[in-house]
Amino acid sequence: MSALLSWLVPLLIAVLRAVLPAVIDQSRPTYEDAARQDELRDKLRGKVKQHWGGVALLLCVVLVAGCTPKTIYVPDGQPVRLRETVKDVKVWILDAQGKPTATVMDLPEGWYCLPVPD
Repeated sequence: MSALLSWLVPLLIAVLRAVLPAVIDQSRPTYEDAARQDELRDKLRGKVKQHWGGVALLLCVVLVAGCTPKTIYVPDGQPVRLRETVKDVKVWILDAQGKPTATVMDLPEGWYCLPVPD
């Protein structure tokens, strides 16, 4: 087995050294590759619409019908309880002299939030 590998590996390396430069040169993009191909684009769009148009429409209907979030109206001034921690919230805190100071903090899950009238 090792005798087979001893001549097979150098043979594969020699073939790859001969073939890879030609393949790489052929795969480089050219100006013609970047040119617009409107006819090809329109043909591909037609095929996609033909095969996937119905599936996309069905998928949209399913997503819109079953995945819409419920909206609940919270009257002004009513407290709400946080269901998850909210990170990096800009808040005002009172310093030692009672003066409002802008800072950032995390609001932990379970805290209540409510507006304070002026």
